[in-house]
Amino acid sequence: MEMQGTGPRTNLRDLALVAVAGQIAHPIGHANPYRIGHDGVPRILPGTGGIVLNHRIGDRCVGLAGDHIEPGVALHNNAREVVGPRDGPNNALITYACVGNRARVISGPCNGQLGRVTGKHGGINHVLVDFAPAVLRRLCIGDRIQIYSYGLGLRLPDHPEISVLNCSPGLLRRWRLREEGGRLHVPVTHLVPAQIMGSGLGKNSGCRGDYDIQLASPDMVDRYRLGYLRFGDLVAIMNADTHYGPHYHSGHVTIGVIVHGDSTVSGHGPGVAPLLTGPADCLRPVYAPQANLALVYGLRMLPPARSYRPIHGAGAGRRSLQRSR
Repeated sequence: MEMQGTGPRTNLRDLALVAVAGQIAHPIGHANPYRIGHDGVPRILPGTGGIVLNHRIGDRCVGLAGDHIEPGVALHNNAREVVGPRDGPNNALITYACVGNRARVISGPCNGQLGRVTGKHGGINHVLVDFAPAVLRRLCIGDRIQIYSYGLGLRLPDHPEISVLNCSPGLLRRWRLREEGGRLHVPVTHLVPAQIMGSGLGKNSGCRGDYDIQLASPDMVDRYRLGYLRFGDLVAIMNADTHYGPHYHSGHVTIGVIVHGDSTVSGHGPGVAPLLTGPADCLRPVYAPQANLALVYGLRMLPPARSYRPIHGAGAGRRSLQRSR
């Protein structure tokens, strides 16, 4: 069932609706096909890019035989600009696109089909878009997709301490945010401690991607129920601030969406693209197990909840080393 609501007051009439576009990106292979896990085990796994047909928004993102799997379609703008940086068009794509924006296929056999932006993946600089399964099966690498970007510059006039990043006005309306006692109450599936956040720290902006939840510690995975994480989950990172780039900040909260899957590589894990960030006395996460983009937008029902273990088992690296001696 689709979640709906009115949401807080915004500066909606001030925003600009801008079309941006990209192509469905092919996965990239490196000279060495192996990824060395934090457990010391080399693995060959699918990674970023391409069209993922069997793992969508709402599906688990932990325990997959993959590394940074991006659900649905990954977009990259391959144009080269003669003014400014050569990768300027893709920089604009990943900056302008907001979670919840509409996307339309503008070339190939699925021309005219509609999808929805579900995330942004930094580093590889992909924008992620969800389509219905029948459309995903017919899309082709290189097909062009246009995004109707709406949300850059979004503000909450009644909550000036809270910054909005990467978030469309439509998502705010459907998310069932509640204002009470001067605080904004936000539904989330998980509370994640900032101490286990990894890759992405040190960036000078929160509007061009994500940063990762490390799942290397089984104790932390169990304590915070991280084995239940799904693509599209709306989660809160406690004691984290992403106003001008993700960093640890006691007494602050960042709320974002899970955009890509787990990784075996040290410092990496499921990625969180920030949506809201501010002081904890202004921004309060509220546990809601159904707070997932799949239900917020009525895209599909969620599979039954189940906890999964990361594919890097405890002690696997040590056992591998022992066998090699």
